[in-house]
Amino acid sequence: MSHGSPLGDFLRARREALKPHDVGLPEHGRRRVPGLRREEVAMLAGVSSDYYIRLEQGRENSPSPQVLGAVAQALKLDAEAADHLNRLCRTASQRPRDRGETDVSRELLQLMDGWAHTPAFVIGPALDIMAGNSLATALHSGFDAFDNLARMVFADPAGREFYQEWERAAHSCVAELRSAYGYHPASARIAEVVTELSDRSEEFAAIWRLHDVKSKSQEGKHLKHPRVGHLHISFAAFTVNGAPHQQLVVYQAEPSSPTAAAFDRLRAMATRPSTRTTA
Repeated sequence: MSHGSPLGDFLRARREALKPHDVGLPEHGRRRVPGLRREEVAMLAGVSSDYYIRLEQGRENSPSPQVLGAVAQALKLDAEAADHLNRLCRTASQRPRDRGETDVSRELLQLMDGWAHTPAFVIGPALDIMAGNSLATALHSGFDAFDNLARMVFADPAGREFYQEWERAAHSCVAELRSAYGYHPASARIAEVVTELSDRSEEFAAIWRLHDVKSKSQEGKHLKHPRVGHLHISFAAFTVNGAPHQQLVVYQAEPSSPTAAAFDRLRAMATRPSTRTTA
């Protein structure tokens, strides 16, 4: 984790990712800093250079919505990244209270267990697997542990074979973790996961420094299970009512497809009941 402010780290990373021609500015000769200069962002946002420097250094803690909107536009932030910028400016009292629930409700566990043809699992903000039905457990049986999606992608050798589009999975995973961090920058569990994986994976550390933000998408996935082969799935993620820090992730296969047949074989292999892991 960085020793700077969450807001300053985000602004700096996004500023350094832009080139002058990205924002319509001329570029003359070699530049001593990567990306845009602070003064250039300030000019584009219509604020003073001193104000923007204070903002990036964490010395300006209450920028107005208008200023944040102008900075977001200057840095070419999409809607999700702009929302993340606004969340980073919230005070501790303005953030949703983390009630610390580590259990999945009995009703949700029963619901997932009833989906015999559908892998389903629940994740927490740090991408910990909080619960999964038997088909989800069988689907991820090639990993050392079905415990944390980020660890499985970056620290388990099985991840590179399981996720056939590994780079996309890696960037998506880190962007989801970064999005969760925006809601709870003081989360000890997110800090623990980021520190562990930064130490274990140079690729994780490099992607984390990009400050890309993206919540779980609805894109398809191409997976490869060690026993049933290639799987082409679609999936959806849902926030759990009563536990907004939990997400229910559901994988689906096209009816009568090879993936559906592979799910049938996995279901035959899945002899264990629903598992629940508390991180």
